[in-house]
Amino acid sequence: MMLSYLDVNTYLRERFGVKVYKASISLDVTCPNRDGTKGTGGCIFCSSGGSGEFTSSKRLSIAEQIDEAIAKVSNKVPEDTLYIAYFQSFTNTYCEASYLKDAILAAMAHSKICMVSIATRPDCLPDSIMEVLASCNKVKPIMVELGLQTIHEETAKWIRRGYETPIYDEAVAKLKSIGIEVITHVIFGLKGETEDMMLDTVRHAVAVGTDGIKFTCLYILRGTDLEKEYEEGLIHALEQEEYFDIVSKALSLLPPNVVVHRLTGDGPKKILMAPLWTANKRSVINYINKRFKS
Repeated sequence: MMLSYLDVNTYLRERFGVKVYKASISLDVTCPNRDGTKGTGGCIFCSSGGSGEFTSSKRLSIAEQIDEAIAKVSNKVPEDTLYIAYFQSFTNTYCEASYLKDAILAAMAHSKICMVSIATRPDCLPDSIMEVLASCNKVKPIMVELGLQTIHEETAKWIRRGYETPIYDEAVAKLKSIGIEVITHVIFGLKGETEDMMLDTVRHAVAVGTDGIKFTCLYILRGTDLEKEYEEGLIHALEQEEYFDIVSKALSLLPPNVVVHRLTGDGPKKILMAPLWTANKRSVINYINKRFKS
């Protein structure tokens, strides 16, 4: 049985010849939505951990973080498994170019790392950072993950994204011009968005030229500004089938070469308020395999 879309596991195995896992690591960075440059509270859905609750401590060296991440799964994967160094928390290009370069090269020097993935914002890619990415991409391949979430400006203002959609378009073009693969993050279930609006975001990402996509159901975490709106009944958390009905339609919009890196996310259980079905990861995986295998 095959999945009815190009999933990241298949893509990476075909590319590297072995199983590939992510090793999530943290840099000592923040975000322009947190340090006062564009805001102080972060995006409305973002926790205090900057979407990096599952990463290692940034107090450890890059090599130590990678070793720790590998140790967590070493008893569950083949010995020849390779890893992607995933710079996950906050905005990982919102720093001095020299700091980022040293971090990337330190990750690439690890014998088990075959690739680097960097999560960031489209408005945090100045020329100095682009030069670092272009240079390091010649050592080992780099993917850059951009938090688009939606193309609709009213929604973007509500989530406090802090940039307009053309900035995303420009970032994709810049990254692809230096040979960097682009992964686009999209959230389904944002307040006020219809199904057609959500699918328009996917259409736009494809048209602009994204190489991969990550779908996520909007989830509400304690301690975020989204929590208050949820408690006041201003937000509807998508049910499992409702969410995957939208995902199914979104998958039909993807060209065969666009890699699906994620069909949904899972927030940390300790602070997850809704939707609670996302907390049962095994059940969700079983549902995905049953629904999307062809």
